[in-house]
Amino acid sequence: MPSFTSTPALQKALIPRWLEVLLGEKFFSPCLIHELAKKNEKNTFCLDCCIGICPHCLSAHRSHRLLQIRRYVYNDVIRLDDAEKLIDCAAVQAYTANSAKVVFLNQRPQTRPFRGSGNTCNTCDRSLQDPFLFCSLSCKVVHLLRTEGGISNHLLECSYLPLPELGREIYSAFDNGLMTPDSVLEPAGSVGTSSGSSGGSTGGVGCRTIGCTATTEIVRKKRSSLSVGRAGRRPACSPAAGDGPANRRKISTPRRSPLY
Repeated sequence: MPSFTSTPALQKALIPRWLEVLLGEKFFSPCLIHELAKKNEKNTFCLDCCIGICPHCLSAHRSHRLLQIRRYVYNDVIRLDDAEKLIDCAAVQAYTANSAKVVFLNQRPQTRPFRGSGNTCNTCDRSLQDPFLFCSLSCKVVHLLRTEGGISNHLLECSYLPLPELGREIYSAFDNGLMTPDSVLEPAGSVGTSSGSSGGSTGGVGCRTIGCTATTEIVRKKRSSLSVGRAGRRPACSPAAGDGPANRRKISTPRRSPLY
């Protein structure tokens, strides 16, 4: 079955530019603008500029509509909540990744065609659960282009689409120099600090913070984090109390029986 990238140019002209670029972009590839920088993978899509950007590019797109791209089983996905703000996602099968519902952007390659009698995708024949009809957004777009000649009736108006709270904090740390590519984020509660609200509107991310001094900074180096908790750890096979050499039973020297 043909994918979205193989559809004719005439059909691609019937969809908005941002959707065409989103479904054809190669995310998690190095950013050409910050080619020599670390952590330069393109994991965000700017709907206003129709380009994929990396964390170092975010400062120039802060006021734009931004869509966070994630990876699930080696394929690009977006949160279902974000997708439903842009396009009708009815009949597209969603999956759970990190406690969040996600949908695939494009159809996934199959090693062999499905030969069963169950429910399958209307575009690529991938096995699906009932009552879903499409395995990805691109499969639904291709189907709508074939059957309805366009997708204008399925697009939604969205004038505001920010990144999740954790994503904004990470990008802000990069811009302000508070976080290096070798740093990692730790939950605030893991270092004994108190936090405010749980951040329920951030898609289950929770409340996490980034500081800029030694007293407030929760960013730690990866190397140092590997040794946390090792110092006071008791060996699994440590001897029990009172089991020292003095309390052990002495074994007498064997004696040879006399010869007759």
